[in-house]
Amino acid sequence: MKNKLLAFAATAATAVSLTAALTLPAHAQAVADGSREHPLRVLLIPADGGTESGTKADYAPVFNAITRTTGLNFDLKVGQSYGAVVEGMCNQLADIAFFGPVSYVQAHKRGCAQLLAVGVEKGASVYYAGMFAKSSAPIAGINDVKGKRVAFGDVNSASSFTFQVAMLMDAGMDPARDLSAIRMTGSHASSLAALVQDQVDVASLSFDSYEKAVKQGVVDPKTVKVIARSMAIPYPPLALNSKLPEPLKAQLKDAFATVNKAPGVTPDMIRGYGGGKIDGYDTRFSEDEFNVAAEKLGLLTDEVKGRILAKAAQR
Repeated sequence: MKNKLLAFAATAATAVSLTAALTLPAHAQAVADGSREHPLRVLLIPADGGTESGTKADYAPVFNAITRTTGLNFDLKVGQSYGAVVEGMCNQLADIAFFGPVSYVQAHKRGCAQLLAVGVEKGASVYYAGMFAKSSAPIAGINDVKGKRVAFGDVNSASSFTFQVAMLMDAGMDPARDLSAIRMTGSHASSLAALVQDQVDVASLSFDSYEKAVKQGVVDPKTVKVIARSMAIPYPPLALNSKLPEPLKAQLKDAFATVNKAPGVTPDMIRGYGGGKIDGYDTRFSEDEFNVAAEKLGLLTDEVKGRILAKAAQR
């Protein structure tokens, strides 16, 4: 268990840098057409551990399925952070991106991202953020988090930062003032690792990430309890670069809408956030559904985030 945890956490800070992409010649942006020579560039947020191999493995199956049905080719890369994926999309370094709800809202507001599809699981396109503590800890609910050490993931993550901070604020807390210590770990997996290693009292991550860690044997579910669960959050979306040709956008939407029923595509290939098997993809999901993420993001002003990051830097 300890070795699995160390491996899970040690690689959590490792991700593919965008430096190489930033050195691409200007004409390279115009020739990504889905051919083998010029595959469409897919940029993924480091949602769980932030590892290139792990995150790519989550999404490679469905993109391989799309290749089978359309003949389009894809080059998958993992961004260094959530913010790096937003910048990559908005600087024309990606044609398709996997975002969290908050980072999608950020890119969409800048006019560089349009919704492609969201995963559907058991008829719904939602997931949940959580706050977790050790089973033996005297922490029963959100109000008990006051005065405790808390780990968050990426500052631009909906389900490892934004919604947890919003829950604390809704409970009347000022995180920068009322938490004894703040640790910004950069990822869901690292937040959970910090809890298991007793570096914090409370960890912030999505339920999908927690369940993935349990399945991988990284954490014993008997040793961890849920102390807070967010409202339903729109499923982390796949998005298109706004500047892609309209016929290509339509082709990609049609492909994702029907990929789960395509000949030769197995259910094992239809995967979504965290690599979990899903029913399929909804390409008609309304942009308005992301208003809840925008509202929570609005609570976290630059001043609020700045004070939280300043407190985290004190450790």
